[in-house]
Amino acid sequence: MTKPSGYKVVRTSDVKALEVEEAGAEKARLKWLISEEDGAPNFFMRLFEVDPGGRTPLHSHPWEHEIFILNGKARIILGDEEVDVEPETAVYIPPNLRHSITNPGKELLRFLCLIPRK
Repeated sequence: MTKPSGYKVVRTSDVKALEVEEAGAEKARLKWLISEEDGAPNFFMRLFEVDPGGRTPLHSHPWEHEIFILNGKARIILGDEEVDVEPETAVYIPPNLRHSITNPGKELLRFLCLIPRK
């Protein structure tokens, strides 16, 4: 719910999950928790859910973003390297770095992704 004073309080279960449709994505969904529609002037927050064996697309773009692993295991491609991370881990991905996040585990991978307003 977005209030006239500008703040928003929302449960993730109340936000519709959208399939990640970019080429190379598999078994991945995202929820826009805070976006331009909420009046956010600088940053947007998204929640990704990736099923076991799934992945986000391998891509790069000219903006940074930060991710925070909530639950599950993630294997993150960062340029020419791969890093395995577990819950309670934060990752900074600089602009123009090729990246992808895969779920090599047996449980749902959930992570927050924050991006600047483009």
